[in-house]
Amino acid sequence: MFDTHESRKVQRALLVGAYSDPADRPEAQSLLEELGELVDTLGIPVIQSLLVHHRETHARFLLGSGKAEEIAGIARENSCDVIIFDNELSPSQQRNWEKIAQGIAVIDRHEVILDIFGQRAQTSEARLQVELARLEYSLPRLTRAWGHLARQGGGIGGRGEGESQLEQDKRRIRNAIDRCKRELEQVRSARATQRKDRKKTPVPNAAIVGYTNAGKSSLLRRLTGADVLVEDKLFATLDTTTRKVALPNRQPLLLTDTVGFVRNLPHHLVEAFNATLEEAVLSDFLIHLLDASQPKVLDFHKTTLDVLRDLGADEKRTLVAFNKIDRVEDPATLASLRRAFPEAEFISVHTGQGIDSLLQRMSEFVSGGSRVCELRIPHSEGELVARLHRQAQILESEYQEDALRIVAVLSPRLATECAPFVQTQGQRTTPETVSPIQ
Repeated sequence: MFDTHESRKVQRALLVGAYSDPADRPEAQSLLEELGELVDTLGIPVIQSLLVHHRETHARFLLGSGKAEEIAGIARENSCDVIIFDNELSPSQQRNWEKIAQGIAVIDRHEVILDIFGQRAQTSEARLQVELARLEYSLPRLTRAWGHLARQGGGIGGRGEGESQLEQDKRRIRNAIDRCKRELEQVRSARATQRKDRKKTPVPNAAIVGYTNAGKSSLLRRLTGADVLVEDKLFATLDTTTRKVALPNRQPLLLTDTVGFVRNLPHHLVEAFNATLEEAVLSDFLIHLLDASQPKVLDFHKTTLDVLRDLGADEKRTLVAFNKIDRVEDPATLASLRRAFPEAEFISVHTGQGIDSLLQRMSEFVSGGSRVCELRIPHSEGELVARLHRQAQILESEYQEDALRIVAVLSPRLATECAPFVQTQGQRTTPETVSPIQ
């Protein structure tokens, strides 16, 4: 791996983005700019960015050999320590580039993201996930690290020192991959136990998802007062944080911040982070947060939907919210987004604009499928009564000789728990349209 966080010698980077179809040039330019942000997150200065058109993909360098020589020459002339491709490089292409670059390290977007994750991981779970992704990425690239030894093989049928070392390292990495997967399975099992404990009390939960740096952690802090890391950097959050928020209808909601998505996120990295992202899969609904000030906001919206589809969470009820509207200078931009997303909320976590409206919509999402129920609860069920006052919308309350009569708007989970005490049940409702008792 290219451990930028362990080496302070990396001071000059040359970025390269390659595309073959002229129609893809704007997208390639946008991705190259995003790569610059990713590299900046690692603290590496970018000396120059090159957007390169190539007519066909070459197996040896991805680009033609002449163009490869030219790029390597530019890197040497600028005393660069590393050449970073936005495109994914195969192990053999990576080796070929490092030969032609004469000692300059050559990596791709995939490796940059892994290094960022390695720096940002805080909990043992996140570190396990990063380690698994690193190991799976490194395994086919071991010959890159041991290339100088692999040529030391003996005679016919012999096994040289280099080959032996390579096989030992492959075996060590495969064992480490198996260990990581076992430990992550234990994490998932522990999460499942915690989730069962949470479901014993009928508190709904929602996950905040979206492109990296959209403001998910800031929103969680604004709504819950949670002490979570908030930075204007890509992938500031790798660990999930769950906090309780009190909604306007007095219904509590567990709100979870999740890792941000990014275009061209390596697929197996999504799989490695499944233990974290499963909070999105298992939540009652999603809050899809988008940065309204980003010119590529529609592309970011599509990227998030693609990742959710990979996770099997694309069919969930989703509340779309556009953040950072205070940074949008052109009113036509917001007008266009409002036309494209008529059901979305438009907010500014920084100024607080639109937050009350968002909370009201969250209340409606939580209450979706709720029913107005008349309950007759024995006085001995004091704990249940207290929970109803905390988690339900009480419409009527009357003390009787042997029980307490309560008319309340109950969520599906709470209604299930109160089923033995239900006398009559009304239609499904939201806080704004309370149905009368039938």
